[in-house]
Amino acid sequence: MNFSLEQLRAFVAVYELRSFSKAAAKLEKHRTTIGQVITNLEDQVAVELFHRIGRSVEATEDGELLYQYAKTTVQQALTFDKVALSLSYGGLESITIAYCSFLPQGILAEIRKSLDVEFPNMKVHFVVRTKPEIKKGIENGTIHVAIVNVYSSKIVNSIDFTFLKNLQFLLYAGKEHPLATTPKSKALSVMKSSRQLVLKSMIDDDMEEKVVLSADYEAIDQMALVIKFVQQNIGWAVLPSSVINSQLFKENLVTFECDEIQDHLNVPIAMWSPHSKQVAPIKKNIVKVFANYQG
Repeated sequence: MNFSLEQLRAFVAVYELRSFSKAAAKLEKHRTTIGQVITNLEDQVAVELFHRIGRSVEATEDGELLYQYAKTTVQQALTFDKVALSLSYGGLESITIAYCSFLPQGILAEIRKSLDVEFPNMKVHFVVRTKPEIKKGIENGTIHVAIVNVYSSKIVNSIDFTFLKNLQFLLYAGKEHPLATTPKSKALSVMKSSRQLVLKSMIDDDMEEKVVLSADYEAIDQMALVIKFVQQNIGWAVLPSSVINSQLFKENLVTFECDEIQDHLNVPIAMWSPHSKQVAPIKKNIVKVFANYQG
C-alpha cells in the first residue's frame, strides 16, 4: 500500500489544526482539494480517519493511531529535502550557536577558539535561547547549532541530536552566608528555610522538582547575576561545578554539603542541529571541545 507525501502532509495538517480550511491555508491548497485528499487516503486505508463535526473535525481512534507514524514520515521527508539541498552549497560564512543560560563561559570560549583555528574567516554569533526558541530557530534556519539541557527532552525527529556530556552541579553559598559554616547534618533544614536563587532556565526545562529545595526561592535569568547575588550572601544556589574553578567567579564563593543530598546533580547536555553537510564539520569540532574540556 503506497501513500504520497501530499496525503500524509494533508493528514498531519488536518489532525493538528482540526480543520480542513486551516489545513488548506497552511498547505496553500483549496479546501475541497484537502478534503478530497483525505477522502482518498481513507479509501486507501479502508478506515475513517476523522469525524466531521460542522466546520471542525476530530480524529477517530484509527486516526489517532496513525498520526504519529504519518508525522514521523513527513519529518523524515523534510530532513531528506534539507540534507539534499545542503549538498549543493559550500561552507558557511556565518553561524549562530544557541546555548542554555547555565553553560559555563569557559567551554563557550574553548568552542570559539577551536572554531577560530579551523574556520578563521567564519563569523560566530552566540545567543542564549530557550528550547522552544532553539527548535524553532533550527527549523527556520536562523540557528545552526544549539547546546541544550536535555534532562526532560523528547526526541525531535527533524533535528540532529548528539549527546555531549553530563554537567555536574554543586551547592553554593557566599562565604558569610550561614550555610558556609552549617554542619552538613543540619544543612537541609537551613536550605529549606533560607532564600534560594534559581536559574530560570532550569525551571523552564522542567527541572523545578529537582533543583528547587526552598519554598522561599527567586528565579533569575542570568547565571552571572545568580553568582553575584550568592557572592553577596543574598541567597544560596545550585550551580555548575565549574563555577568554583573560575577565576572570574570564585571570589567569596564556597561549596557546601548536605547529608540528605549524597549524589551531585548531573544535567545531560546535548547538541541540536539541522541535518546539514555544512554544519557537520562544526559539530565535529564542538564534540571534540566537549570531550577535552575539564572545567
